[in-house]
Amino acid sequence: MILHVQKVAGISGSEAHLLSLLPALRARGWNVRMLMLHEDEPGAWDFARALEARGVPLDAIRVRADVDPIAFLQLVGYLVRHRPELLHTHLVHAEWYALLAGAAARVPLRFTTKHGFNEFREAPYFGVADRAVASLAHVHIAISRGLARYLEDVEGFDRESFEIVHYGIEPDGEPKPYDGPVPRLLCVGRLIPIKGHIVLLRAFAEARKRLPGLELEIAGRGPLEPALKALVAELGLQDSVRFLGHVSPIQAAIERAAVVVVPSMGEGFGMVALEAMERARPVIAANIGGLGELVRDDETGVLVPAGEAEPLADAIVRVAGDLELARTMGDAGRRRALSRFLQTACTERTELLYEDALTSVA
Repeated sequence: MILHVQKVAGISGSEAHLLSLLPALRARGWNVRMLMLHEDEPGAWDFARALEARGVPLDAIRVRADVDPIAFLQLVGYLVRHRPELLHTHLVHAEWYALLAGAAARVPLRFTTKHGFNEFREAPYFGVADRAVASLAHVHIAISRGLARYLEDVEGFDRESFEIVHYGIEPDGEPKPYDGPVPRLLCVGRLIPIKGHIVLLRAFAEARKRLPGLELEIAGRGPLEPALKALVAELGLQDSVRFLGHVSPIQAAIERAAVVVVPSMGEGFGMVALEAMERARPVIAANIGGLGELVRDDETGVLVPAGEAEPLADAIVRVAGDLELARTMGDAGRRRALSRFLQTACTERTELLYEDALTSVA
């Protein structure tokens, strides 16, 4: 059995990845199971129901605090009872709990996947502790080369020690062409500082001076929402900015937009950019993390410096102000998504790593 472990609060990038990867692995004959760590959030059970509906068996252990000795002992007991051949962890909580528990339970093979940028990684001594825990894994995966570089720079990892496994996407029929009367932008992501919404709103206000009909839709929820709405009012953008809240599936919102903007200050991969490319929409993105591996500058969109409003405003005017250019970039983005980032490639790459590791201990 191959056991995947992650702490889940809702369905975001890493959870969407598991919802695609685990059923695909089972379809190829792998005995895959999921153990979900959780704090009893509604979003965790949304994920659990979605995964079980795809035919993947799931168990759950409640974690009552960042450090929960009871949950750790339950996890060790679970591993002793189920005896997985391979343990695969995702995100920090699961990595720290499950790699330690996996070593204690003598699980023969232990994998870990790093998924994203996090501000807590820059805290003093965090890198030392994280590298110590990560040393318990036999195989280290990063979802982009940009993330591997970040982990080297911030935590002292060796970027060459990471296997790179990009997220994948499933095609969803032919995309609808944009037919809006005015250029519309879309930004998708949790409303938290690292996603760059404040920079986007300032850039949008500047761009709208040059493109008066420009509109912006923001999909997602988060603690920054009241501050962002206050900034919209301060900038006088109430008539041109719309907050959509949580949107699922996101494809319909993408097709309502002419351009998708990803202004993140840190992004391990950039699933929203890939989803936009699959729907034939150009992407304006911060040149950080995995986004530069997805978006081809001046071909499938435009890359801009992270955190800078002026270059972002210029890029918005350039692409949204020329819908023929936007269409051409969007078509190129779709071709790139379908040729380089299909879910089958992600699944096959993961399979190969499993096969190599299992063969080495046979």
